[in-house]
This record gives sequence, structure tokens and C-alpha cells, in this order.
Amino acid sequence: MNLKKARFGAAGMCVAGLLSLPAQADITLRHAITGETLDLSYAKAGGDTEAVKQFLQTGKNPYNGDKDAVDKGHSLYLSACSGCHGHEAEGKLGPGLADDYWTYPRAATDAGLFEILFGGAQGMMGPQYVNLNNDEMLKIMAWTRSVYKGDPAKAEWLK
Repeated sequence: MNLKKARFGAAGMCVAGLLSLPAQADITLRHAITGETLDLSYAKAGGDTEAVKQFLQTGKNPYNGDKDAVDKGHSLYLSACSGCHGHEAEGKLGPGLADDYWTYPRAATDAGLFEILFGGAQGMMGPQYVNLNNDEMLKIMAWTRSVYKGDPAKAEWLK
């Protein structure tokens, strides 16, 4: 009888332990090159906002179309990204970001663009989690989406 109580007690503690774990993201973010799951624990501090939590659940950037976030994203973009991608995302050393062509097609989705920003890509595009927090990355993404000059039917983030 005591053995049964011990087993049920241990099982109950396991269930209680699982219930106390932090909520996991509903989406899986992967490194653009290796395909490995991104370890978001490396993220720069200060980016654990409600917008980031929402993004991690849905894969959609809640800042898209938000004028204040887009303006902040532009300022961040100018200091963190424009040296390679141009002041208006037209492309320089790195590719243009305002048209329909994506070096990594997954960047046509918000989750895919975040994967590249966070984890980096080939060439000179290093991981940005050391320079930007997750919330700042979402704001840069919102600005990038705001200057899109391509066909809206090809804009996966609008769907």
C-alpha cells in the first residue's frame, strides 16, 4: 500500500513540476543555415515584452502597421542595419530588403525574418541577439515591412 502511495505521490510531483514550467512558444524558430532550434535564452536582456510573447505564440509581428513601433524600428535599423542593407533597405553589401526577392525565402514570413535577425545567416550577417533585444528586432522588422515595394500578394506576413 505504501508503494502505491509513493508512486502516486511521485507522479503528482511530476505533474505539478510540469505545470510550473514557463509557457513554451507555439512556434519553433530555427537557425536559417543549420536548421537547429534557436536558443532564445541567449537574447539580449530587456526584450521580454508582451509583443514578443505574442509573436512567439503566433509567429506574426504585432508591430506591423504600428506607427510608433515602425518609427522606433527605423531609428534602430539606421544604427544596426543600414551600413550593410542601405538607409532605405535598398541593399549595399547586404541584400535589399524592400522587394520580393529574399535570399532566404522563409524571410517572407515574420518568423523567418526573425530567425535571420536573431541567429544570423551566411556571409557577413551575424547573429543580432548580441546587439538587439527581441523587442527591438520586431520593431526593425515592422519598419522593414513598412517600406516593402513588392507585390502585396507575395507578402506572406500580410496573410
